[in-house]
Amino acid sequence: MTTSQWLTLSDLGRSFGLSARHCGHALDHEGWRDSNGHPTPEAIAAGAAQLHNNHHHRPSNRWNVDICSTVICPHGNHPINRSEQVAQWVTLLEAMEEGSASVSTSLEQMAEDLPLDLIEEVNLQLSDRGCRFQVQRFVESSPASNQPNLSASA
Repeated sequence: MTTSQWLTLSDLGRSFGLSARHCGHALDHEGWRDSNGHPTPEAIAAGAAQLHNNHHHRPSNRWNVDICSTVICPHGNHPINRSEQVAQWVTLLEAMEEGSASVSTSLEQMAEDLPLDLIEEVNLQLSDRGCRFQVQRFVESSPASNQPNLSASA
């Protein structure tokens, strides 16, 4: 039996190479999100979404990858495989290290969006390509924070 993966909207979009906004538009078109971006009763009934409300953090709804892909794929979007994701991040971070006057985001800020599960592979490929930049993962010592933070070093 295969179990489906449940992701946040951002992670669902990322798996298709989309922003959360564009992924949300596809779900909106299906009637699966309300005007506040939360799953509709129809999405929950279809098994496409789960409501997650944590009293300490903002709501973090989860979307079923398999079911949502039936809505996202007909719009011409297909899941990006892991090696392609790694290659795209390596290319982006390497180009940002070289710098550009037209880019106002810092390399460190961009690295904050790198999915945690790709850090090791991205760093290895950056190193193999002679790039001095490495994404560093650290956890803030604050007891109120359960979220990992990222730091980058060159």
